[in-house]
Amino acid sequence: MTKPILNSAIAVFFIPLALLLSACTSSPGGGLFPSASTATPTATLTPSSTPVPLAASVNGEAITQADFEAELTRYQQAQTGLGKSVDADTAQKTVLTDMEDTLLLAQAAASYGYVVDDTTLQTHLDTLTSQVGGADGLSTWEAAHGYSDSTFRSALRLELAAAWMRDKVTASVPATAEQVHVKQILLYNASDAQQALGYLQAGWTFPDLAAQYDPIAKGELGWFPRGYLPEQAIEEAAFALQPGQYSTVIQDGTGYHILYLVERDPARQLSPDALLTLQAKALQDWLTQRRSESTIVTGP
Repeated sequence: MTKPILNSAIAVFFIPLALLLSACTSSPGGGLFPSASTATPTATLTPSSTPVPLAASVNGEAITQADFEAELTRYQQAQTGLGKSVDADTAQKTVLTDMEDTLLLAQAAASYGYVVDDTTLQTHLDTLTSQVGGADGLSTWEAAHGYSDSTFRSALRLELAAAWMRDKVTASVPATAEQVHVKQILLYNASDAQQALGYLQAGWTFPDLAAQYDPIAKGELGWFPRGYLPEQAIEEAAFALQPGQYSTVIQDGTGYHILYLVERDPARQLSPDALLTLQAKALQDWLTQRRSESTIVTGP
């Protein structure tokens, strides 16, 4: 069974602004942007004799086409720098979704009364300026990544608000949860799995049999809470067991599993990895709910 990785709802995109800012501010996911790429400034929609082309609007706030294209360029350059290749359609969808998510987070922060005032903004700018070697270094960095002083300040203000809301959402995840300690026998065809189940039914103890199939790890999966495993069927089967019980054969994309519940704890401290996973899930669930309650229009 593969170990869960923080997914896109909550996947980290190492675009230039995120890399620059992550060292000066913290969040539960590590860095300023644990789940969404940076977004360039947005504007409230207002009547105009010459309408500005839009990539999207989120609850009446615009993401201009120019801002979207600038962000897309930064994202593509960052992916190239990481040695990754992303097709154009995927890149466009990723960047626009992340810009929308960032704006949703910033809007929610404002609804709670959080405002990035000029003093807060300047404090972060001063920290960044010192980290890149002074005002000239920051100007060079901005020019290299398609920012002017004003657009960079706007982007930073938006991201700080979004980061505040991310922290609020992820802080709602408790540090303890009901968890189970599980061992497994994992096989890769049905007949072998049924044979292993037969051995158990004939009297083999699970730990001894698991060690026969897996001499190194001895079938150890360790402790995990609900919402941690990527395979929901495995998780449901594990939590349905009582200590000392084993499951029937469970098939998933990895293979054929037989699970054994070693012990259960109703309020066990989450491991750092499990906490991050549940925080990422909480953030994705929040964004999904927020999207369902919002008016998001793509295109002009």
